Amino acid sequence: MIPVVFVHGTRTSSAIWHQQMSAVRDAGHAALAVDLPGHGRRAGETFTFAEALATIDRAVDSVPGPVLLVGLSLGGYASLAFAARHPRKVAGLVLAGCSTEIRGKPLAAYRALSLRVARTLRPSGHTWHVVADMLTAMRGYSALADLRGLRMPVWLVNGVRDPLRLDEWRFRLAHPRARLHVVPRAGHDVNSHAPLAFNRVLLRALREATDGGAVIGPTSQVVASARS
Repeated sequence: MIPVVFVHGTRTSSAIWHQQMSAVRDAGHAALAVDLPGHGRRAGETFTFAEALATIDRAVDSVPGPVLLVGLSLGGYASLAFAARHPRKVAGLVLAGCSTEIRGKPLAAYRALSLRVARTLRPSGHTWHVVADMLTAMRGYSALADLRGLRMPVWLVNGVRDPLRLDEWRFRLAHPRARLHVVPRAGHDVNSHAPLAFNRVLLRALREATDGGAVIGPTSQVVASARS
């Protein structure tokens, strides 16, 4: 049975995956969720992309591989980068809330704003500085470049109201056999907004990865219900 490693997004933690962890374990798969640097139990650390990848590597090496990597937002980008660098350790990727190329002038403007907000809020105990750290660490990273080089199955799962699905069409062109699932009424945190719909996609991905990762043709699907 393929193990599953879950990787959270910015300013969250491994705790966001509790409903997915239960579903995966009930289906007989080993599962674990990591805390990236600067998050959860590691809130005192500074986020770096290198340490994010090292965190995933340690988790993957702790279970019999290869694994299904499931990442949301920042966790999706980190999972994609890890899979591109260690393809033999990954049986498949479920990438949620990260179908946008995070680079160029919009990234620079957002980073500058984040740094100003972080300087203002940090004395009050807010964690917005993690966003600035993340954007600094990801400067120059191209998700599309990594996606183009992959041969493993990929599932893109986005809430219909997610602003980070802006480049869905470019991501599908980069990996023409990727499956795209759009969840109605859900936003960026699709696994929390629509856990049952997300879990259906996740368990289907696990079955297909277990069967050898057979992903037939370029497909797109609207998940029937965000609440069922």
